[in-house]
Amino acid sequence: MTLLKRRAMLGALATGLSTPLWLQSAWAQSATSLKISHQFPGGTISEGDFRDRLSRMFAAEVEKRSKGTLKFEVYPGSSLMKTNAQFSSMRKGALDLSLVPLSYAGGEVPEVNIGLMPGLVTSYEQGYSWKNAEVGKELNRILLDKGIVVVSWIWQAGGVASRGKPIVEPEDAKGLKIRGGSREMDLILKAAGAAVVSLPSNEIYAAMQTGAMDAALTSSTSLISFRLEEVSKALTSGRGAAYWFMFEPLMMSKAVFDRLSKEQQAAIMAVGGELETFARKSAQTDDSLVAAVYQKAGAKVVDLSPATVKKWQAIARATAWKDYGERNENCAKLLMLAQKTL
Repeated sequence: MTLLKRRAMLGALATGLSTPLWLQSAWAQSATSLKISHQFPGGTISEGDFRDRLSRMFAAEVEKRSKGTLKFEVYPGSSLMKTNAQFSSMRKGALDLSLVPLSYAGGEVPEVNIGLMPGLVTSYEQGYSWKNAEVGKELNRILLDKGIVVVSWIWQAGGVASRGKPIVEPEDAKGLKIRGGSREMDLILKAAGAAVVSLPSNEIYAAMQTGAMDAALTSSTSLISFRLEEVSKALTSGRGAAYWFMFEPLMMSKAVFDRLSKEQQAAIMAVGGELETFARKSAQTDDSLVAAVYQKAGAKVVDLSPATVKKWQAIARATAWKDYGERNENCAKLLMLAQKTL
């Protein structure tokens, strides 16, 4: 690249002007190393938490399809940045990609809490149908407007790990300190008489170990990966039925995505879509595996009945759904569209 072109590139980037096509091509060829951040335990491409594995599989396959023009570094365990800073950093273009529960960004973008709305998604089939349904298209539009590209749609069911009795019926939560994971989950717990604790999943172990928290709702994979069976005496599993599913996509900064070539963008989106089958199968496997892990550790394992799910769903409609729908027009529209998939 000539000195004149290099200066032009730096000038365009510094002033935020529209970048000419030849500069976009130069960027795509020179800025080939992208960072993927997540909060989950690290492993290998073949072993460990499936969310870490998916990140590594994605990195390897995109590098292959882009003929080495794109390379990736995976940073597990919040080793690159704090968990709750990831979404905002992607929006600003300071982080390239992250696999993170979308609801963690609810304080910044209220609409994203649709991704952890109790009682709204009650099966994997329903959750994954969102991608091509009206609700998914609207959510995707909102995220693009906020500077985020959804690369892989990932849904997970979950359960409740408890230091004492199993948390099954709504009345079981009364008087306990429980982690819900989103504003809406906290609302149904409060309605059931619990005191809520807000923290990311990678901080649950310490809180339960010290007694700062009595129970925690999180995905089956996190219940295993963060070894919560070591600090739990009971587990309510999500293997047969669940009143909450969490949307935890692999996302990319739109600012970074837009700087890549069309071929690189196509490779990223194609691989992201293909890995959704792996994600769904892995999440469902963990829904069953978690029960065996906790039983082996001596914990009491309880499953939810359809009748119990409906009890929690009724509370959710009166509290979480109502609160969310009243936050703004986008939220109201998303909730309406999501209910069409029930």
